[in-house]
Amino acid sequence: MQFPESWLREFCNPPLSTQALADLLTMAGLEVEEMAPAAPPFTGIVVAEILEAEQHPNADKLRVCKVHAGPFSPDGPLQIVCGAPNARAGIKIPLATVGAELPPGEDGKPFKIGKGKLRGVESFGMLCSARELKLSEDHGGLLELPADAPVGTNLREYLQLDDTLFTLKLTPNLAHCLSVYGIAREVSALTGTPLTTPAIAAVAPQHDQQLPVRIEHTDLCGRFSGRVVRGVNPKAQTPDWMVQRLARCGQRTVSPLVDISNYVMFEYGRPSHIFDLDKIQGGLQVRWAREGETLKLLNGNTVTLDAQVGIIADEQAVESLAGIMGGDATAVSDDTRNIYIEAAFWWPAAVAGRSRRYNFSTDAGHRFERGVDPVGTVEHIERITALVQSICGGEAGPIDDQQPAMPQRAPVTLRVARASKVIGMPVSQADCAGVLGRLGLSFTEGEGTLTVTPPSWRFDIAIEEDLIEEVARVIGFDKLPQTPPLAPVSARVRVEAQRSRHTVRHALAALDFQETINFSFVEARWEQELAGNAHPIQVLNPIAAPLAVMRSSLVGSLIQVLKYNLARKAPRVRVFELGRVFVRDASVASTVSTVAGVRQPMKVAALAWGPKACAQWGVPEKAVDFFDLKGDLEALMAPRRATFRAAEHPALHPGRCAEVLLDGVSVGHIGELHPKWRQAYDLPSAPVLFELDLDAVQQRVVPVAQPVPRQQSVLRDLALVVAEGVPHDALMASLQDDPQQLIRQAVLFDIYRPSQPTADIAAGERSMAVRLELRDDDATLTEERIEATVASAVQRAAQAHGARLRA
Repeated sequence: MQFPESWLREFCNPPLSTQALADLLTMAGLEVEEMAPAAPPFTGIVVAEILEAEQHPNADKLRVCKVHAGPFSPDGPLQIVCGAPNARAGIKIPLATVGAELPPGEDGKPFKIGKGKLRGVESFGMLCSARELKLSEDHGGLLELPADAPVGTNLREYLQLDDTLFTLKLTPNLAHCLSVYGIAREVSALTGTPLTTPAIAAVAPQHDQQLPVRIEHTDLCGRFSGRVVRGVNPKAQTPDWMVQRLARCGQRTVSPLVDISNYVMFEYGRPSHIFDLDKIQGGLQVRWAREGETLKLLNGNTVTLDAQVGIIADEQAVESLAGIMGGDATAVSDDTRNIYIEAAFWWPAAVAGRSRRYNFSTDAGHRFERGVDPVGTVEHIERITALVQSICGGEAGPIDDQQPAMPQRAPVTLRVARASKVIGMPVSQADCAGVLGRLGLSFTEGEGTLTVTPPSWRFDIAIEEDLIEEVARVIGFDKLPQTPPLAPVSARVRVEAQRSRHTVRHALAALDFQETINFSFVEARWEQELAGNAHPIQVLNPIAAPLAVMRSSLVGSLIQVLKYNLARKAPRVRVFELGRVFVRDASVASTVSTVAGVRQPMKVAALAWGPKACAQWGVPEKAVDFFDLKGDLEALMAPRRATFRAAEHPALHPGRCAEVLLDGVSVGHIGELHPKWRQAYDLPSAPVLFELDLDAVQQRVVPVAQPVPRQQSVLRDLALVVAEGVPHDALMASLQDDPQQLIRQAVLFDIYRPSQPTADIAAGERSMAVRLELRDDDATLTEERIEATVASAVQRAAQAHGARLRA
């Protein structure tokens, strides 16, 4: 919400400086996100009038102007050379006198005006455009001022440029502050300064024409008010004061009728819509849309509607999205002569999230989905009508006001003792009553209680804590005493066999990965392609149309992070994420921390792309591969030992994917991104990644003391010839499956594949060199026992996998 300070002070003008006012609003929960001057600094700019404008004798695009500047031209009109195309006699414009300083340029230094000579003609000043004064980006010519602008007046005073623009960052419960008057009401309550509420006089009807309106669904619209105004002039000029205020609220001028509607919205928080009456066929219907109906909006988009969207329709077509945006067919234009002014109360639940379905948002929808005062529709139509008549003329008819379902507010009781306990400082019943009175909340008092009936403009007051919050912020958060907590604090001890999530993060960071944090809602395409999830959990009210489903895998998020980095020319990417995923599970019941039918496990995933190590002279550059990431995963799990089994995963390369097992239980997958997804997501090469259950990663082995072995280990190397299809893990398992438990470890240290078949290695075979570690903790191994154990191991490998000793 952006607005100028001067407009706020017209409604409530507390004896506070600009900075003090900003601090007050922030401490009251209306965070001032930004304060900016309405205009950059400049001096010596005055209102002047061009008396003559003649062609420059030596330049086709220059004019020699005679300019009257009041007291700044005591010796007669000033001669100024100007190149603006609209420089002509009779207009009033800004004049930078000799010695004036224009706004700072890119170098941060102000530009000083002096006497000059252009093509042989002297110039005593400079006529300015809006862009040169940095009041707007318009550089089409001189800034033309109203004809009644007093010559010689300082331009900053005339245009009220010594103003400050406030930008508030409002939370959704502060819908009553989405207008200048609403903010002024808060300032009045906070400071005790009287609130100026302008009287809005009723406009006397000059004809009896009304537009028939039928409200078909009261769960969409609770009140609908409208008025016909005939004979307006849409080509009239929007007054400069209105244009200026709208601009300082961040709203550009469109046309006088649209500007008036926008002005009242910023003034009182009342969105409204003005229809071209002659384009409406018959009467209006207020209802939910029917499946398949379409509407061309004012922004040019054509949208297809469904039964979840509210509309205003005439007898032939849909004319407006209820509470969001009007339709193009009945929009006012330069040919409009008769209009219909509409102001309604739309239920917040009927508007919330609808505009985001169509990838846009509007000021009207922003207000209606939070709650707009249903009581002021008629009064605000009177205000709009008065402005229309003063600017565009016209004859007003009677107001048609229908109230089929006005909201009923339930009383809320505040217990003074409870307020003191929650706020953390003693407050009396008189203190609470004073705060509620200043806020304009009507209440009745009981024994230690105050019962409030929320006013029509406060949709955020529904429970006792809402009232306690009001008491605390009006009294002032800075008044709260600093007291230590009364409740005992006891640490929650984690079992030794489990490491914390932060420990997992630190372990991955030590392996040269950087953590990323991503949204839990993702594109439906990611779920279908990368997680194989054809029916993901839908988000009912997505913040953006693409982010429409809840993720069941972290893979899509990491791929998106990779794309983001590659778009910024990152040469190497190593990222990880710890995050929650969402999976349908009918066995999950609804509790404080769970949602029925949805399981929400935590996962950890990592992705590596690019060189294995940063470039340096001592190590040749090598692209990261499956085995590099596998080594990182094993380091993450140490001292527990993970095993790997060939598997398939929707996101991973079929021949370069493995299932990760801990103690024989699958805990995730590791592999290289599938070639078709590498191409689909426009990646220069495939990354490698893994995704694991975080609970499994957090488990660790508790250290157990063991005596130092009294006997030495014996090492024996074997060269076993096996078929290419024999898995490494299976071969190692058969070698270590020693019934006497003398073989403590089997480690592969070499693989040999001859280029051509040899006498001892046939085609389709390979030689795997394995080192066996043997040890008996109770006795020294004899050569006979060693030979027998090795022979038994070779025999087991031969029986299980057809292995044989290489000759």
